[in-house]
Amino acid sequence: MLNIEKFINKLDTLDFKNMYENDFFLTWEKTDDELEAVFTVADALRHLRENNKSTRIFDSGLGISLFRDNSTRTRFSFASACNLLGLEVQDLDEGKSQMAHGETVRETANMISFMADVIGIRDDMYIGKGNAYMREVSNAVKEGHKAGVLEQRPTLVNLQCDIDHPTQTMADMLSIIHHFGGVENLKGKKLAMTWAYSPSYGKPLSVPQGIIGLMTRFGMEVVLAHPEGYEVMPEVEEIAKKNAKVSGGSFKKTNSMAEAFENADIVYPKSWAPFAAMEKRTQLYGEGNFEGINALEKELLAQNAEHKDWECTEELMKITKNGKALYMHCLPADITGVSCIKGEVEASVFDRYRVPLYKEASYKPYIIAAMIFLSKIKNPQKVLRQLASSNRTRKFE
Repeated sequence: MLNIEKFINKLDTLDFKNMYENDFFLTWEKTDDELEAVFTVADALRHLRENNKSTRIFDSGLGISLFRDNSTRTRFSFASACNLLGLEVQDLDEGKSQMAHGETVRETANMISFMADVIGIRDDMYIGKGNAYMREVSNAVKEGHKAGVLEQRPTLVNLQCDIDHPTQTMADMLSIIHHFGGVENLKGKKLAMTWAYSPSYGKPLSVPQGIIGLMTRFGMEVVLAHPEGYEVMPEVEEIAKKNAKVSGGSFKKTNSMAEAFENADIVYPKSWAPFAAMEKRTQLYGEGNFEGINALEKELLAQNAEHKDWECTEELMKITKNGKALYMHCLPADITGVSCIKGEVEASVFDRYRVPLYKEASYKPYIIAAMIFLSKIKNPQKVLRQLASSNRTRKFE
């Protein structure tokens, strides 16, 4: 049964006015109220769609997507979010654009934005590059709008960069909130963000960094676990420490997967490349040193192989809280005996949590849609009420 007022009443208690006509780069740049507003609007949009209400706030317009890394869930989540709000998606293929011929970022950003309301970018492979590129695009369209070239300024949404993966971690957080029956129930819950073995190398740091940068804001006991040499960005660790101090939670590090799993309410075993190695890789690419890149890849694969015991197993799951911790993953997971010989998680563990994992992923389109909605709508409460009372249905019945 449709009940939009509960979401509107929640929004009435929050201060999120600075999200209007603003971008979404990093979760720790947003206030607690702004994050709560994203969760609330995401739930409201989902509630409307589940009750066959149209949520199209645009009659026309484009959502531009630029993926510099492979993607399934985030690519389709962005497309779903744009479609949910009434926008058509257009992928920017750099190989088929004039960018391949030296077109500048400033020029490209303006040329693709004449009727664009949002630009979503994934640029996660090179340290110091991805987030900086997103901000360069954002600044370019701001200038274009100010100069009267663009009739609107597109919102930029970070679909994963070298520092953070906000749409993923916000979806993870909303999944956790629903799993535990409300954000007020998260204080004191232990979350283990742990490295896990993968037969591939070079996986971005943005998921573990995003998790420790966000979950520490909710009074949770967050533990970051990895073998020696697999450190994340030190500045993100500092953010996690500060967040934990403010929220009344904790942030700890360990080199023991078992220690992290012990009595944990949530476990998030995920492979990532060492920060130092990713820095080196970025330098080698900048130099065009492909021989050095191949040597680094072999070195990192050998380093990974020394830690095959870092796997989410049934035995480790038994030492979690009542043996029933929530297993989470951004997907796709490296599943032992299924997608690889040896990987991040035992097949039996993954299969047992398959439905919760799919539900976890299902929050992402609504999180992205909420980020766009709050940037484009000055009075979300008014518009949500209009959508709920409208005779427009999503589909005929």
